[in-house]
Amino acid sequence: MAQSKPSRSSAEVEDIILRRIFHVTLGTGRNQVPPVVYLEQTAAELLSEGRPLLLSMDIMERVLIDRLSTPGLEPPFQYLVQCYGRAQEELRRLPSMKDKPLIPKMEEIVKLARQLSLSYSRIVLGNPDMFPQAAEQKSTLLDLFLSEASTDFAAFGGSSVPLITTPPGFLDDFFRDLEEDSLAPILNQLYEDLKLTTREVASPLQDFQKPLITLKKLIDIPVCAKYLVNHPSWICKGNVVDGRLIEVESILGPFFHVSALPDVFTRQEHDVGHQCFSQAETRRQADLQSTFTTIKTVMHQLYEGLHNVLYHLLKNSNMREKVLEYLAEVIDKNAARAGININPLKCASAGMFVNLSAVMLKLCAPFLEDLKKLTLIDPNYILHSSRLDFQSLTALHASSEEIAAWVDRGNYSRTESFRQFQQQREQEERRVLRSQGATSSGSNHASDSVISNSILKSSSDERQTRYSFVTECFFMTARILNLGLLRALSEYKSLMHDLSRSKDALATLEAQRGVGAPPQLEQEIANAKTEIDRLSQQRLCYEAQILRVCYNLLL
Repeated sequence: MAQSKPSRSSAEVEDIILRRIFHVTLGTGRNQVPPVVYLEQTAAELLSEGRPLLLSMDIMERVLIDRLSTPGLEPPFQYLVQCYGRAQEELRRLPSMKDKPLIPKMEEIVKLARQLSLSYSRIVLGNPDMFPQAAEQKSTLLDLFLSEASTDFAAFGGSSVPLITTPPGFLDDFFRDLEEDSLAPILNQLYEDLKLTTREVASPLQDFQKPLITLKKLIDIPVCAKYLVNHPSWICKGNVVDGRLIEVESILGPFFHVSALPDVFTRQEHDVGHQCFSQAETRRQADLQSTFTTIKTVMHQLYEGLHNVLYHLLKNSNMREKVLEYLAEVIDKNAARAGININPLKCASAGMFVNLSAVMLKLCAPFLEDLKKLTLIDPNYILHSSRLDFQSLTALHASSEEIAAWVDRGNYSRTESFRQFQQQREQEERRVLRSQGATSSGSNHASDSVISNSILKSSSDERQTRYSFVTECFFMTARILNLGLLRALSEYKSLMHDLSRSKDALATLEAQRGVGAPPQLEQEIANAKTEIDRLSQQRLCYEAQILRVCYNLLL
């Protein structure tokens, strides 16, 4: 009869579980699969202390620090995330242990191991130089979010190559009960990494979905949403800040930059016109329609995602002001886009403002579709808004006489109200003076001062009126449309004129072929064809994004 295997002691079971979680050993089991790291220094210290070479709860943190301090292994943050995942797996396996009395103690040990992994992952992100790691192997918190975004993107048919597999519950636990002082450097670096990652995406045919899904996941976490609108790169400040700098350096700027429209800073390999519409005159119509459909689909994904981000932030009254400040700053720094000539080095791209136009129209949709809500729009915003400057605009849909009459009606209303107030005030003063028997001029001057102060206070209060979100959103959208979508349509019209002239010039050159033609004629014809191809690429880019995408939003 075979003898039964002797049951392991509690210390041995504890050692086995911690070896599986941390992938380390103090002596035995060095040839395990997967391989574990032998902590020679800790083992020597335990021997000198006369303690057994077994992993236990009381030396857990000491062991973890030794493992993180060992160079030449996987990055510390990646290792800690994996330890958290293995601890989660051990918790799921514990109920099936044969030695049931050990389960409560082992559960306590595994939960402590999980908590230590979580705590040190925060420490590593806040102090990345605390433990040795190669710069090219450094893992970040953004990698985890992109990993989750890859999974979500794959569910909708996208490709998925996660950098790190995110254990279930890790991100929720990571941000739970985290002190603000510890959180600030972590989130500051996270949003900077997200901005840099998104900046690499210029074309809607590139993978902008994963950074966008990541941004949406971040704002679903209250503490991350709050930090986003308070991040130094939320609104770029300084005397040298211009429209192009906001597009490049703000956190949302690179997301709005993703566009099919041509831009001077877009590399050729990411240029949609070069990728999809080169030699368009010889392309089959079915191929062009397929490309249009693809661009329309991905641009709708971009608009929907950015709309969700802004809408989520605007719903929170504490963050709404920051969002409106950002939009106002974008408008103010790009006011030159309304001019005849645009400096692409100083102004944001046409793509950014067309995207912003589309997103703002989606934000306006709820009250534009309800005639009753249109009454909430206060036209006084144009004259008294401290957020947007309308004084330099000449595009108001009213003549100078109509504006003057409207202002006069407002002034008459205020004058009439003041006249009634003054009469009541004088009657009150006469009553007081009769009761006191005083008729000194000093009292009259005092009363005049009181009335003057009241007028100034009333005027100041009027200038400082807080306007409803409907009013602010409506006029911001109108201004953005003027700088964005309407400007792009004007550029498209000019482009069509240039294309027509180029084709006429080509026809003229080709008509000169024959005997006696100048020797440089063929080169001029080739140059004209190249120019026509370039203009045709730009025309199709405008048609793909503006005429097919934005037109649907205006319906």
